[in-house]
Amino acid sequence: MNDILRMLAQRLSLGLVTLFAISLIIFLGVSLLPGDAAQAILGQSATPETVAALRLQMGLDQPGYIRYFSWLGGILQGDFGISISNQRPIGELLGGRFANTLFLAVMAAIISVPIALTLGILAALHRNSVYDRMVNVVTLSSISTPEFFVSYILILIFAVSLGWFPSLANVSPDTPFFARIYACILPATTLTLVVVAHMMRMTRAAIISLLASPYIEMAALKGIPRWQIIVRHALPNAWAPIINVIVINLAYLIVGVVIVEVVFVYPGLGQLLVDSVQRRDLPVVQACSLIFAATYVLLNLTADILSILTNPRLLHPK
Repeated sequence: MNDILRMLAQRLSLGLVTLFAISLIIFLGVSLLPGDAAQAILGQSATPETVAALRLQMGLDQPGYIRYFSWLGGILQGDFGISISNQRPIGELLGGRFANTLFLAVMAAIISVPIALTLGILAALHRNSVYDRMVNVVTLSSISTPEFFVSYILILIFAVSLGWFPSLANVSPDTPFFARIYACILPATTLTLVVVAHMMRMTRAAIISLLASPYIEMAALKGIPRWQIIVRHALPNAWAPIINVIVINLAYLIVGVVIVEVVFVYPGLGQLLVDSVQRRDLPVVQACSLIFAATYVLLNLTADILSILTNPRLLHPK
């Protein structure tokens, strides 16, 4: 158990160091953007006095390292700063938008995880069959297709031609729960088609690699049905890589929703990031980028930790 705790502490320390490095990269990347941010916000007709006042408000008159540590210190205290475009606290903007992004990601995960596990188990049961080849072709095609193309195809079929679902996912805090689900069906389906292939292929590969194990062969010699061997013997021992790929894809569902949110005009964190880039609202851009990075790092750490906990060799070290 001490070995496991030490490994978990090492993962957490590595995650904190990674997040610190990412915050530095985000700050430097935004700071090195060409042009004067204050001038770009106010326009070319702004007077030098107005530009100087905005630069003072944004802290652009201070050295870079002071601005970085001031920004980082505020974030550690829960203060992301003030939005330049609407003068609202950034924390208020992030709260509702991030909740919308989480709702869309969770909805896509609820759809995609059971489908991926079922398809992966069936593909392992019928390895090299027509079904297995068809599923591989479909999943490879899904992986190779960009999200925006899948989004527009779904809009064309289900919104324009059939009229079953709305083409725009307009939701608000007052939207009822089931109305929110109805509005998010097309963006959630887009994300499902993108991530289900990775999870299905990993499930199939993990189970097939275990089918050659001696205990699986012994179970087959005892006359246990093949599906029962996979579900009761192979699948529990394949959880480590499967959980890893599921959690990593969940991270993608949250971090990779920018294109999908823009296509469906969904009021999530990705849409806020794109709007802030267009308005040169640099504090909001930095905050959104850091939230995305922190979410990805946290879920990757979760995948590592779950892989360790589901590995019997680490649970019972010699």
